Amino acid sequence: MSQFNLLGSRRFAPFFWTQALGAFNDNAFRNAMVMLVAFQMGLDDHTVSLYTNLAPALFILPYFLFSATAGQLAEKYEKSRIIRYVKLFEIAAMVIAAIGFYTHHTTLLLVVLFLMGLHSTTFGPIKYAILPQALKPEELVGGNGLVEMGTQLAMLIGMIAGNSLMLIAGYGPVAASSATILIAVLGYLASRRIPPAPATAPDLVFNWNPITETVRVLGITREDRRVFNAVLGISWFWFFGTVLVAQLPNYTRMNLGGDGSVNTLVLTLFSLGTGIGALLCERMSGRRVEVGLVPLGAFGLTAFGVDLYFAHPHLAAVHGLDWHGFLRSAGSWRVVMDLTLIGVFSGFYVVPLFAYVQARTPRERLSRVIAGNNILNALLICMASGFGLALGALGLTAVQIFLAAAVLNVVVAVYIFTIVPEFLMRFITWVLVNTLYRVRMDGLEQIPEEGPALLVCNHVSFMDPLVLMANLRRPARFVMYYKIFNIPVLNFVFHTAKAIPIAGQKEDPAVLQRAYDDVDAALADGELVCIFPEGGLTRDGDIAPFRPGVARILDRRPVPVVPLALRGLWGSVWSRRDSMLHRSRLPRRFRARVELVAGAPIAPTDARMATLEARVRELRGDFA
Repeated sequence: MSQFNLLGSRRFAPFFWTQALGAFNDNAFRNAMVMLVAFQMGLDDHTVSLYTNLAPALFILPYFLFSATAGQLAEKYEKSRIIRYVKLFEIAAMVIAAIGFYTHHTTLLLVVLFLMGLHSTTFGPIKYAILPQALKPEELVGGNGLVEMGTQLAMLIGMIAGNSLMLIAGYGPVAASSATILIAVLGYLASRRIPPAPATAPDLVFNWNPITETVRVLGITREDRRVFNAVLGISWFWFFGTVLVAQLPNYTRMNLGGDGSVNTLVLTLFSLGTGIGALLCERMSGRRVEVGLVPLGAFGLTAFGVDLYFAHPHLAAVHGLDWHGFLRSAGSWRVVMDLTLIGVFSGFYVVPLFAYVQARTPRERLSRVIAGNNILNALLICMASGFGLALGALGLTAVQIFLAAAVLNVVVAVYIFTIVPEFLMRFITWVLVNTLYRVRMDGLEQIPEEGPALLVCNHVSFMDPLVLMANLRRPARFVMYYKIFNIPVLNFVFHTAKAIPIAGQKEDPAVLQRAYDDVDAALADGELVCIFPEGGLTRDGDIAPFRPGVARILDRRPVPVVPLALRGLWGSVWSRRDSMLHRSRLPRRFRARVELVAGAPIAPTDARMATLEARVRELRGDFA
């Protein structure tokens, strides 16, 4: 099923439109206010600068003050009800904004800006915590991609609408006020269609002290090191994006020689690129939470950020170009490509990280973890503003600041992938499997989403663990022959994935016993464990008799057993074939069509060797 089908589902569509309309109003109001203050009130440059610099601070301040409180609200109470209250609050804020627009009351408009920041702060933890409740696990990446796409486009359209409406001669304030109130009302009506999302921690004791609760929320966010580093990755994305977007007006004017229409064009390219990248994540990840896309995204941000510097490093010789004139100028399409692809790789970077946080965080604390994420995001956004101002004060141009951010991204990426090697491991696995094979999956929903289970699979090639690793939705611990475990490069992948090396009784009884102990400990912790019961790679493409290791595991820890079968790997790259018997079939198949099939779980009391072997043979069918 395509992720776009979610837009026709009540589980998702009302929430999608509610959040998109809210993002539109945030940006429409802010840009309308800037246009009014900067161009229509006759204020001096100093006063305009004061207001335009104060505005972002007022909008971001509620994230520091109230994110922790918002996280508690989202955990303790039913979410769709809170959303409706938030949208009513937005309507009230837009009515106050209308008064400010009409009377040119700047202080009142700044108060509304703070209120809209509070609106976004309260909605933020609900926005991402409600998705795992509304969507199936295989829909999570697609749903996040749609939300990211919708948010980017709504922000872009809101910015353009806010500017354009306020510029209508004689009617700008009325037009901007009417539009934002209408959008707020439509958002409320959409929110009334959102299905109930029950409280995940109804017994939570509410802490009204924002300072102590912020400290506690940040502590909760740090408890799972993998999740916390994903949060840091998301916050870095906001740092990078803030630096980029903040420099675009100067870059447009000074380097590209463009007017306001060119600035709108470059913002559009970045936003559309991010939306496209977000939507592509589902297809590229196979509808799984695939953090292997994060290193790819980080690479693209740096590569095209650096190229953006070299595309137009000098000041423009001609100024005042409109967007038509810019596109006809020399080198413009390279700039268009760089900005669009920075957006695309931003989508590859941030969507899997959000899905990872949602998938790895217990439901009863997800809203508070998202709140902690929002606090850190706000901090990094403020640091990004300081970073840009400091480099500007040192005399760096906008395009040089782009280059500095792109180079700094390398340092941050190396740090993140060093402390969370799972991201790099998943990237290597994703590249290898998608380069060598074309994999079709069937029945993987049979694998339990929670709790321990033992997966048993036929063993056809040295790549079997990687094929499984790249396509299972849940992480699994693989039991593999220790000599395969020690293959250079792949050893990093297997070690990071916490694979369990095993040896024969005659080869190394200590390794064998340690393997059984590790398997039992993993199952006791509620993990998936995958074993290849044949005890080695097939030599003729057929399934060899299953060895009794599975029985020994189940005797110690009775858990459900899920049979798996790999089809189409025999004769492909890295499969073993008798050189005399199969000479005529060389060269081995590259980009082989492979199928991974799962059967229904078998109770441990029924999981005899003969039964499991017969079931795997049945799933494999006539394929080798």
